[in-house]
Amino acid sequence: MVDCKKKRIVIVGSGFAGLGMASRLLEKGINDFVILEKSEGVGGTWRYNTYPGAECDIASMLYSFSFAPNPAWDFKWAKQPQILNYLEKFTNDRDLYSYIKFGEKVTDALYSNGRWDIKTKNGTIYNCQFFVSAIGQLHHPSVPNFKGKDRFLGNSFHSAEWDHSVKYEGKKIGVIGVGASAAQLIPELAKSAKKLVVYQRSPNWIINKHDRPYSSFEKRLAKKLPFLSKIYRLSLWCQGEFLIWPVIKGAKLRGSLVRRLNNLEIKKHVKNRDKASKLIPDYAVGAKRILLSDKYYKAIGQNNVTLETSAISRIGKRSVETISGNKHDHDIIVFATGFHTNPFLKEINVLGKSGFELKESWKDGAFAYLGVTTHKFPNMFMLYGPNTNTGHTSIIYKLEAQFEHILKLLSITGDGIIEVKDSVEKQYNAQAQKKLSRLAWSKIDASWYKDGGRVTNNWYGSSYEYNKRLRAPIVKNFMVTTSQIIQ
Repeated sequence: MVDCKKKRIVIVGSGFAGLGMASRLLEKGINDFVILEKSEGVGGTWRYNTYPGAECDIASMLYSFSFAPNPAWDFKWAKQPQILNYLEKFTNDRDLYSYIKFGEKVTDALYSNGRWDIKTKNGTIYNCQFFVSAIGQLHHPSVPNFKGKDRFLGNSFHSAEWDHSVKYEGKKIGVIGVGASAAQLIPELAKSAKKLVVYQRSPNWIINKHDRPYSSFEKRLAKKLPFLSKIYRLSLWCQGEFLIWPVIKGAKLRGSLVRRLNNLEIKKHVKNRDKASKLIPDYAVGAKRILLSDKYYKAIGQNNVTLETSAISRIGKRSVETISGNKHDHDIIVFATGFHTNPFLKEINVLGKSGFELKESWKDGAFAYLGVTTHKFPNMFMLYGPNTNTGHTSIIYKLEAQFEHILKLLSITGDGIIEVKDSVEKQYNAQAQKKLSRLAWSKIDASWYKDGGRVTNNWYGSSYEYNKRLRAPIVKNFMVTTSQIIQ
């Protein structure tokens, strides 16, 4: 017998997006919802990524809900354990645990007769009026299928699946990849590894983050005078909005400043000229996310660290070999190779009106109106959906705009059905791609920001512009019925 439960709203995922949406629903007096979470705890990516040095690349005060400030951050750039603790405390303080069903991995979402059937691996079906996807973009580890990978006799794992039983002190370690996660874990491994080989396909633009711990006085001040924290939060937002965003748009002076800061850090910490020359990107500043680190170049400059830029040809039983003929012996291999970001919602079989598949709709790259709704999938909302990622500021700022947008759409819909018009979505996405084609992200061929030759992950404008676009939904852009009907 199939266990079927009825709810008005089903939220999938209990990271920042799902928890924030649930909290805002409760504040609006809406409690007929459930959060389905595949793991045994909240936190999303901050529960899985526990590698050494894991931290956020957005300043703490901005990487938190504006309606739930945390005056107790230990560092300007929060470490993974404290971010997870923040989310767990938020969940407890807002009484959200009672709305979460853990261990419920969603496999299917099927629309019929004005409602959604959300099916889980356990065999439970949640029948609901509204389906909210809050599963994010960075949670499915991606490991290239290197020849011989499965024959390696040492320890190997993805950075997001860190094996804490493995001791890396005094070991010969290989780290494949140099993205955001790698930039955090490499300095930690370099401290005690006998030998560390960093396999780099393409370098990143990296500038100092100037991290530091907050003093007890600063924490007390933030708690007693919360308006000061709001001013500080605003200043952090302005730095991204008016310094980094113009670089992505192609501002030459600011781009030149980033290049100079990057080169100065390399010159300061990497004395080997050959190694230093391999660290300078050959693509436009901002085409890939600009990384912030106080430690990366220091680590690369150490004598026990080798920078390997020749492509990997195969992995041996105890080694990694490159196409140039180099062979490096390893006890441990860490795959810091990022995540499967495309296609979106790849792990859920989503069927909309008349059984239309979302995967078919997005076969040439994902798209959605304002990243929240898509035609042929009524009463389905996305948080952190297509073209909502950011390369210069906190995604939390955008998520909060999405919460309010969805709440207004719920109010417009009532007990009925809402669906973005096909013509509206097509026009929006054509305009978005036209604007994206002028930005730095479109200046390179390979990037996790892109799919099907298009930028599918990032928003084309400033975060303020995004917030403004979502503030007041244009009702005429949607097909709305006041009561549920069979479709």
